[in-house]
Amino acid sequence: MKAARQPLRDYAFYPEGYTDERDTTEVPDGVRLQKVLAQAGVASRRACEEMIGDGRVTVNGQVVRRFGAKVDPAAQVIHVDGKRIPTAPDLVYYALNKPIGVVSTMDDPQGRPCLADYVEELAPRLFHVGRLDTETEGLLLLTNDGELANRLTHPSYGVQKKYWAKVPGPIPRDLGRRLKQGIELEDGLARADSFAIVQEHGQQALVEVVLHEGRKHVVRRMLEESGHRVIDLARIEFGPVKLGRTKPGTVRALSLKEVGELYAAVKL
Repeated sequence: MKAARQPLRDYAFYPEGYTDERDTTEVPDGVRLQKVLAQAGVASRRACEEMIGDGRVTVNGQVVRRFGAKVDPAAQVIHVDGKRIPTAPDLVYYALNKPIGVVSTMDDPQGRPCLADYVEELAPRLFHVGRLDTETEGLLLLTNDGELANRLTHPSYGVQKKYWAKVPGPIPRDLGRRLKQGIELEDGLARADSFAIVQEHGQQALVEVVLHEGRKHVVRRMLEESGHRVIDLARIEFGPVKLGRTKPGTVRALSLKEVGELYAAVKL
């Protein structure tokens, strides 16, 4: 009797760099991959089909080329062109321009204005990513994606935050060097990643401080310890997300691109 033919896949002669693209990600009762991508805002369903056919989409790290592939958007990790796409239907991502006088909590026993006043109707159980002190305004991220929120605030991932501070002038030439070398505070040395003078006018100056740590009042304390009392302070960037023209007290949903860049910043 003729021996059964051995499948080619059993032979170890594939060239170096060969990628096995068998689809082992299939979820029989899932949602079609192109529909998931289109609903996430990647592109039209037809364009998403072309992306799949071109091998630009991975599910749990595996290239998927079959148009009819079904996935679980709540449980599987999907990337397009190497960037993760937020596909879980219950996860949301927002940016708030926190006004001065608002407490960075979801509830305040003293009855002061707090974050819930701005976001309580958007989604249940939102986390604020880090804090801004009551007298600091600017960009605050909010999400119910706990893993992303934890990584964004963990110093080991080095996600930078950019602040603008109004301080009395003039600014000495060595201030940037001192801030980058480190300012000794009561809870240890604090270093700026970068420093720049944005504007000087009369007896006031606007300076830019970038750093990746999140100790309480750290920017205020660094500047004041170096002899520059902070008059006003605002955070204008958090990683790839920019405050832009968002008005104080206004909330906006992050774009697909912004969420993907946040994922990339913390290696998710």
